[in-house]
Amino acid sequence: MMTSMTGYGRSEGAWPGGSVTAELRSVNHRFCEIVVRLPRVMSSLEDEFKRTIQQHCARGRIELSVSLSGGKETGKQLSLDHALARQYHSLLRDLKKKLRLSGSIDVAMLTGYRDIISVSDRPVDDKQLIRKAKQVVEQALSALDQMRRREGAVLTKDLSMRVHTVRTEIAAIEQRAPHVVQEYFSRLKGRVDKLAASADLDQGRLAQELALYAERCDITEEVTRLGSHLGQFETSFTSKEPVGRTLDFLLQECGREVNTIGSKANDAEIATHVVKLKGELEKIREQVQNIE
Repeated sequence: MMTSMTGYGRSEGAWPGGSVTAELRSVNHRFCEIVVRLPRVMSSLEDEFKRTIQQHCARGRIELSVSLSGGKETGKQLSLDHALARQYHSLLRDLKKKLRLSGSIDVAMLTGYRDIISVSDRPVDDKQLIRKAKQVVEQALSALDQMRRREGAVLTKDLSMRVHTVRTEIAAIEQRAPHVVQEYFSRLKGRVDKLAASADLDQGRLAQELALYAERCDITEEVTRLGSHLGQFETSFTSKEPVGRTLDFLLQECGREVNTIGSKANDAEIATHVVKLKGELEKIREQVQNIE
């Protein structure tokens, strides 16, 4: 089953210290790009979460955001750098002595230096939090997978309809192709009749011209390859592996065959079908950009 690269998943879980929320967003991307945003207290889990996501997603830009709310883990803590405070105090005493300054060096003065007292997230060393964080990320990833599969099913249905339309246009071209050569022969014979009304026509020469033209405008090879590409395209719908790049390549090949058909056929009716084919292939290409 084909999978879309677009999806969203969210999960929330409670633990004794508060709650953990995980959100996953996935959009189109040529490669697999994973962005993880975690609270500082959970920064050690970043690589593990990236590996977990890579097991589920082969392509796309996936953004994981984990947040904590409530409880002690969201609080702050103050820390005092005693060694640095002693250095400040010593330097200030030397400065006071050398410059013969008055006044006292008190706590209020020392605490004015921001690097002596710092504010940071309260560290959390709780296995329950780690387990809950991993659980909600797995649940959010499961929701993301489900949405990507649903989107993939919709895309598969749409692509199947468009491939059917492409096959219909190809069938019309195949039906028209034999008449192109015959009509060319009739036009050529008519022109020769007008130019040499009293002379006998060289039927051998006419047959040779007809054979040369038929060879130049023969599109059998292109139609056969186009049908083969479409067959592989449809087979990919049921593949269990990511097929986005394969489909993109097959579409490029289909486009080349259609362009060749249009240039070789040299017929207004076939040209109309070629224009319709190009339009459908472009619509298919736009959809394929969403497929993993």
